[in-house]
Amino acid sequence: MKKFIAFMLTMVMVLSLSACGSSGSDSGSDGDTASGSGASSESDQEYVKDKGTLVIGITDFEPMDYKDDNGEWIGFDADMAKAFGESLGVEVEFVEIDWDNKIMELDGKTIDCVWNGMTLTDEVTSSMECSDPYCNNGQVVIVPSDVADKYQDTDSLSDLTFAVEAGSAGEKEVSALELNCTAVKTQADALMEVAAGTSDAAVIDSLMAAAMVGEGTGYDKLTYTCQLNSEEYGVGFRKGSDLAKALNDFFKKSLEDGSMMECAEKYGVQAAIIE
Repeated sequence: MKKFIAFMLTMVMVLSLSACGSSGSDSGSDGDTASGSGASSESDQEYVKDKGTLVIGITDFEPMDYKDDNGEWIGFDADMAKAFGESLGVEVEFVEIDWDNKIMELDGKTIDCVWNGMTLTDEVTSSMECSDPYCNNGQVVIVPSDVADKYQDTDSLSDLTFAVEAGSAGEKEVSALELNCTAVKTQADALMEVAAGTSDAAVIDSLMAAAMVGEGTGYDKLTYTCQLNSEEYGVGFRKGSDLAKALNDFFKKSLEDGSMMECAEKYGVQAAIIE
């Protein structure tokens, strides 16, 4: 029976911002702040309001960002992003990006933020102004169900070839274990590689695995086995952006009024609020 992986919606700004700084960028080991050398003196919030559009860089990542039958972007992240745009009084535009180029896209102002189940790695927090974490996640190994019993821990993975999304947390974990891997464009492509038999296994986010792998899904002959790490999701803006604090405030209000929980339940995600 398909397992279901829970994630945590966190409320780190309920009592004090001082513990984490004015934005989540301080959560990285790099310790860069908005006043650092990469900071922008321009108000990103005013820039977005002036042009009337918040451009969000995403990939196809169910249940966070994916298209419905009408071609509209939906999902937990997509719906929360639309609500945030409404709170700013601007339209939201979703743009599919090459995940490996997300920082370049952001700095080049082709997008205004990255909101797509993004892991708060040291690279991300040192290069972006990040929101506080809103979700706990992990990277899991995907294999065909009929061989899953052979691959229940990291020691058993050495003979496998992996498909991973380029520039992803999954690629980082596989590389750290010195496993044989091929980088593909998206996590969905990594799943297709395993389903087609061109790769033995994939490493993807546990949230995506819960939605797309196992009984009752489009990949019912695949399953997930061991989890390689534990990580946090956040939203990334340009370094020095005041939109990170605005989003933290929005997250806090969404937790307090219950709308974030409703959105999580809408997409079949178990959620636990941290009081």
